[in-house]
Amino acid sequence: QVQLQESGPGLVKPSQTLSLTCTVSGGSITTYPYYWSWIRQPPGKGLEWMGSIAYSGSTYYSPSLKSRTSISRDTVKNHFTLQLGAVSPEDQTKYYCARSGRLRRVITTKAKYDTWGRGTQVNVST
Repeated sequence: QVQLQESGPGLVKPSQTLSLTCTVSGGSITTYPYYWSWIRQPPGKGLEWMGSIAYSGSTYYSPSLKSRTSISRDTVKNHFTLQLGAVSPEDQTKYYCARSGRLRRVITTKAKYDTWGRGTQVNVST
């Protein structure tokens, strides 16, 4: 059974870069046809897809975040990483990593992804 676990700093200062890692167990991030994604849910808003990295290593980003988002992977450690630059208080929320069997840029329901991490809260403050 595949499991995902997010890790990273719980507190980031404004204008800094946030870095989160999703460690995958029970399966390889290079396995076809899976996509590995970062998703967040701002308070009072719906789920927001940030970007994905495919089994092949190809990356895809939300147009609204593309200029300051980067997703990479380490196939030896079997994890993938989100970097979000120039954070502001608007980026303060819970971040999730998740797996899907196809690229999903729009999230209408959590069920579109078959596996989720528990999420990690990120606060932005001086």
